[in-house]
Amino acid sequence: MIRSRIAGDMSGETNAMIKLEDIGSLTDFARNTKAHLKRLKRTGRPELLTVNGKAEVVVQSASAYQRLIDSLEKLNRKQPEGKTR
Repeated sequence: MIRSRIAGDMSGETNAMIKLEDIGSLTDFARNTKAHLKRLKRTGRPELLTVNGKAEVVVQSASAYQRLIDSLEKLNRKQPEGKTR
């Protein structure tokens, strides 16, 4: 199982980490959508959105999502059939 670490939780099993600056409220995202979209495109990193202080949804740019899908497909092609991690 692969888990991501959020804001310094060191119990995860990967190097994937959502940085503190990539966490924001859903309300702020709704009020400042253009600025958030600009940051998503510029950094290529996903953003964790919270509702009442709890993680609720992750958003990312279309190009970052495509890179993620491409990486997963490449990884799946490398694994022998019937084998999983």
